[in-house]
Amino acid sequence: MSSIVVITGASSGFGALTARALADTGSTVYAGMRQTTTRNAQQVEAASEYSRQYGVDLRPVELDVSSQDSVDAAIGGIVAEHGRIDVLVHNAGHMVTGPSEAFTPEQLAELYDVNVLSTQRVNRAALPSMRKAGRGLVIWVSSTSVKGGTPPYLAPYFAAKAAMDSLAVSYAGELARWGVETSIVVPGVFTSGTNHFAHSGRPADTDVAAAYESRYAGLMDQVGEKLAGLTPEGADASLVSAEIARLVALPAGGRPYRVTVDPVDDGSEEVSSVADRVRREFLARIDLADLLTVTPVSAASATL
Repeated sequence: MSSIVVITGASSGFGALTARALADTGSTVYAGMRQTTTRNAQQVEAASEYSRQYGVDLRPVELDVSSQDSVDAAIGGIVAEHGRIDVLVHNAGHMVTGPSEAFTPEQLAELYDVNVLSTQRVNRAALPSMRKAGRGLVIWVSSTSVKGGTPPYLAPYFAAKAAMDSLAVSYAGELARWGVETSIVVPGVFTSGTNHFAHSGRPADTDVAAAYESRYAGLMDQVGEKLAGLTPEGADASLVSAEIARLVALPAGGRPYRVTVDPVDDGSEEVSSVADRVRREFLARIDLADLLTVTPVSAASATL
């Protein structure tokens, strides 16, 4: 029986690549994206053409993670058709670049809405069916910026990804006794195969941004050039989608809690290994070590 997979933010980048990689394995993949009849109409057609060309089950679906109504409609329709969701991939996100002071609080709130609150909307729609089934896998696409190297001019995005990662950590323990696994995938910087930087937002306060430019002129260009220089040849965003496909294919109960895909090696994996060890040890100290492993439970015992 093929897995039923839902991916948010699947119009481009990691999301689109992951949707195709999982469809290639035989899964039925719902590629969630917003504005499917307007802004992302070309992406919808591209996904549909991929499905026809390769004989896979890749289905674009209208899913605006900023709208609870849109999320509920998409998830509700999928559960109504299949009776379940096996894999949920939290991938939707947005980046901004510029001096932190130049962003308004409203801009930060909007960024947190896309990167953090969206996961809560989708979880509240999808998790009841997973808990009822007593099994499932939730994958969170985090970022090495949460615990690794953090160059300036990316602070609002870094803060939002850190919040999402923290939410994932807590959810992992809260879903364990329901038989629902958590895997946190931590991509590093990829200068090929994504459009994060090209589509990144800019500060609303242009006067403050201009003032910073007098002291930090060309900073983002410098960061981009240095990161490109540190990136090994052949390091493409498809490394992330391939890793997600590998995780999904692993036996239930045997998926790793966190994996890092970071060709640049900004130090995140080293710091995360310490943080995750501390988490394991602390849960053991308070007699909650059972939350560190997940065993699928029977649907009969996984009552809501």
